[in-house]
Amino acid sequence: MSSPTVSRNWKPIIKEFAAVVGKRGVIQRREELLVYECDGLTSYRQRPALVVLPRTTEEVAAAVKICDRHNIPWVARGAGTGLSGGALPVTDCVMIVTALMRQILKVDLENQQVVVQPGVINNWVTQTVSGSGFYYAPDPSSQIICSIGGNVAENSGGVHCLKYGVTTNHVLGLKIVTPDGSIVDIGGSIPEMPGYDLTGLFVGSEGTLGVATEITLRILKAPESICVLLADFATIEEAGQSVSDIIGAGIIPGGMEIMDNLSINAVEDVVNTGLYPRDAGAILLVELDGLQVEVDRNKQRVAEICKQNGARNITTANEPEKRLKMWKGRKAAFAAAGHISPDYYVQDGVIPRTQMAYVLKEIAALSEKYGYRIANVFHAGDGNLHPLILYDNSVEGALETVEEIGGEILKICVDVGGSLSGEHGIGEDKKCYMNQMFNEQDLETMQWVRSVFNSKGLANPGKMFPTPRTCGESAKVQNVKKFDGAEVF
Repeated sequence: MSSPTVSRNWKPIIKEFAAVVGKRGVIQRREELLVYECDGLTSYRQRPALVVLPRTTEEVAAAVKICDRHNIPWVARGAGTGLSGGALPVTDCVMIVTALMRQILKVDLENQQVVVQPGVINNWVTQTVSGSGFYYAPDPSSQIICSIGGNVAENSGGVHCLKYGVTTNHVLGLKIVTPDGSIVDIGGSIPEMPGYDLTGLFVGSEGTLGVATEITLRILKAPESICVLLADFATIEEAGQSVSDIIGAGIIPGGMEIMDNLSINAVEDVVNTGLYPRDAGAILLVELDGLQVEVDRNKQRVAEICKQNGARNITTANEPEKRLKMWKGRKAAFAAAGHISPDYYVQDGVIPRTQMAYVLKEIAALSEKYGYRIANVFHAGDGNLHPLILYDNSVEGALETVEEIGGEILKICVDVGGSLSGEHGIGEDKKCYMNQMFNEQDLETMQWVRSVFNSKGLANPGKMFPTPRTCGESAKVQNVKKFDGAEVF
């Protein structure tokens, strides 16, 4: 999880950082550093040696150059809402936090794009352009607090990723600081650029290839009409079958979400929408958008499909206030889980839609086998599961057990042709399972790419890829090789 301790004289190094970002831009007091010892995955904690708070690209580059000159490992961090330990510090590292880089640098409505700094909050982008009839499509559940820089690092998705894609589909270009402190522009202001797709490579690289300091985003014109349907079912299998049948009918909703009974009741206890029936085995939320005539036609077809699969009640909403109320519970699902359990552990494996019923049964079997409740809330349209394993971390051995359950769930996802992650990233949490999805040659090729950008291995070390030191036998990693100072497997 952390690199070996290095004996280092920090005083002159602190002065170097202070010369770049000012004394107030360097955090070194132990009690203040506690804020940065983990991200949203709170089960892993490690205090950094220093935190640096730059405000410009040039300050980020200067800070990275100091780390490069002194061979100091560093970790970039945005709002700290990540759920895979991607922003977890390593021992004696410098954390470069982009939270003060909060400027929207350019709004170009004519070309449907905006340029932002990485600390800009996801929801601010839509708020900035909504008055002109535009919006930013990727909408993680944490969109009111997560930052665009973090979204880029993890390739975040959200409710509307079914129809509109994840972050990488909405990033046109990036200004990045590479691990040696160079400032590089990749991509551009047009959708298609010649040469290698370095933008696509960088998005989702989890801080191992550098730091994005300016991001050019694609914004969309708001649809003419939006309608949300809420259907409740006696069983989650009926809801899942409705999802498959809706897609099979050629309808691509803006989003389709399923919540099981445990999630429904947790949400109603906290949010009290009054719209989620507490006795339902599952609810299905379907958002349709587009031209008015298209939405009206598809609304009828979706309702018919849900009824054919046993929907007990169907509620529709066209008015913005009611639509937001319908989504409010889904957006609050993770927070609501904290009210029914002292702790929870979440995964985000991806599966083919056709395997949904099977995988959900397997998750239920794991819940019964281990004796831990598991709440299911997920992006049903694209098969991105979010099982929340409820536990009490004060109970000895509980964390280890739920991590084992989480690993079993990920293995099931991969076995049915799915993926380890849909939007949360690999980070520290899932790196031990990368060999379940990729063979030795696959991982070695990825390491070659990382080493080209990050030859000293200083940028976010120990993330994404399995290492024998941290993963032990579960990773089954052998024949560790060295390549330009970076480990290659």
